[in-house]
Amino acid sequence: MGYLIALVIAIGFGVPIAVIGGGLGQGKAVASALEAMARQPEAAPKLQLAMIIGLAFIESLVIYALVIALIMLFTGVPSAGVLLKTLVK
Repeated sequence: MGYLIALVIAIGFGVPIAVIGGGLGQGKAVASALEAMARQPEAAPKLQLAMIIGLAFIESLVIYALVIALIMLFTGVPSAGVLLKTLVK
């Protein structure tokens, strides 16, 4: 039971950290792209395409963190006794 509690606490901290990192990365990417578009308006379509692709990659990392957390949470975490018995064999 202690392992499950530790897992829930770790997931509770891990996913928000991934979300905060993704949000900061997306904000910096958009700010840089808008600044570049303001300097060179003729390059806006290329910059916009690159920005959207980059944002999709950043967002996918956050989604992967959530999926991994959910997999870890719902895969039937074994108890400490079962883990020790399998390690001793």
